[in-house]
This record gives sequence, structure tokens and C-alpha cells, in this order.
Amino acid sequence: MLGSGSAGNAVLIECGDSRVLVDAGFVPRTLAMRLRAIGIAPASIEACIVTHEHTDHARGAAAGARRWGWALYASAGTIGACPELREARCTRVAAGEPVRLSRMELTTFTIPHDAASPVGVRLACADTGASAVVCTDVGHASDNVRALCSGADLLVLESNYDEGMLRAGPYPPSVQARIGSRTGHLSNRACADLVRSVVHRDLAHVVLAHLSAHCNDHGLALQTTADALRRTRYRGALSVAMQHDVSGPFFPRAGRGAPEAQFPLGL
Repeated sequence: MLGSGSAGNAVLIECGDSRVLVDAGFVPRTLAMRLRAIGIAPASIEACIVTHEHTDHARGAAAGARRWGWALYASAGTIGACPELREARCTRVAAGEPVRLSRMELTTFTIPHDAASPVGVRLACADTGASAVVCTDVGHASDNVRALCSGADLLVLESNYDEGMLRAGPYPPSVQARIGSRTGHLSNRACADLVRSVVHRDLAHVVLAHLSAHCNDHGLALQTTADALRRTRYRGALSVAMQHDVSGPFFPRAGRGAPEAQFPLGL
């Protein structure tokens, strides 16, 4: 996780020697700095998938593609709403239709958020079958959201706000209503309920993402989901992504699919 929150979002997913970004919501200079801090050359990234056109997810995608040669992917609605992506000749991806990258398979799912055509992302390692799911900026746990999150080895899921902190926070009623709507963001409680419902044997790590700087607290978000998971058989790890620093790496369970030592998929 290169950073997650309203100031910018980017997730680096690796399978063997293949690297893919989900979102690039930072300027190229920041992306380069955070990648190099973990020993990754920006030009070694194969592709960037943009989940929707909001600046905190798309800010550096087109510029990064020009500078470092990334392939760009997004939904038709996202491309239509983002002139920079159109100019960068971004490839349209239809929800539910798999796209084969060099060593990963990309599948997108439509999700409920107030953007043109937002998607959640699943990337599966072709060699091992291990998968990473990124699902942020989601108003409620729709059937598509549940299908996206089910079966993931690594799950990055929005835990944006605490309901009490949102009501008592600095935002006017109109913004509070937008955040809490069915096309807004996912609360800590809704995130915890969703995670609990998709627990399975191979789920190795849940990363809580896109936390509000004003209407949430890292400890509160972590505790809410941890309490929900205590009532399950989940034995994996639980983390919170940082906004201004790199978090991770996170790995699937050892021995998942083909030998992990040969073809690791890391987040």
C-alpha cells in the first residue's frame, strides 16, 4: 500500500516479476519516492488500473504512464469522465470480462459509488491462483461487492468512517449525507459486517483502507473489524493502511496454489 485516504490512493500488487498498480492518486514525484523507498523502479510496473475518475485515485495515472510506459486500464465511464485518461489512450475494461496481463488476470466488478462507472479490482496470479482484491470508495455491500470480496487471499477494503464521528464531525449535513449514502463510503461497522461474511480458509490478510482523516480513528476501525472477526474462524492478519506512508508488504498463505516460493503474489 503506497498510501490510502482522501489525499491519495495507490496499491502495488506483485506476482513474480510482474507489478501492477491499482490507482495512482499521487503526483508522479510522490509515487516515485514511495516506490523507491521499497526498492521498486517505477518503470518496472507493467500496468495501472484506475478504479474511478476522482482525483485521489487518478491524479498521477496518465502522467505516470507517459513517464514510465505503463499500460492504463479503466472502465468506459471512467475514461469518459477523465480527459487525461482519454489522451493517454487508456484501454477500456468491461466489468466481468477477464484481461490477461503478463502473469496476472485482471477482473473488475461494478461497485456503488458516486462516480461515472466505478469498479473494484481482483488480480489473480496465473501461476498460483492466489488473488488480491481492492475494494474502496464503495457506498454499500451490494451483490457485486460481495462477489468481488469472496474468495480473496488478500483483501483491501474500505473502512472509511465511524458513524458517531461522522455525525459529530466538521462536515455540513449535505456532505455527511453524501458520505453515508448508498453511493458514498463504507462505515467501520459495514466494513466489519462484510469482512465477517466473506471469511474463508485461504483469506490471509485484511487491510482496512481509505480511512477518513476527520471522521475515523485507526484504533477504532481496527477494533470494530477485529471484534467482528472474533466470531469467525478467521486466523489471518488484520492491518490498517496509512495515508502518508507505505504499509506492507502483505502475502498470501504459504503453499497457496503452486509453490509460493517460486511465484509469490504480494501486496
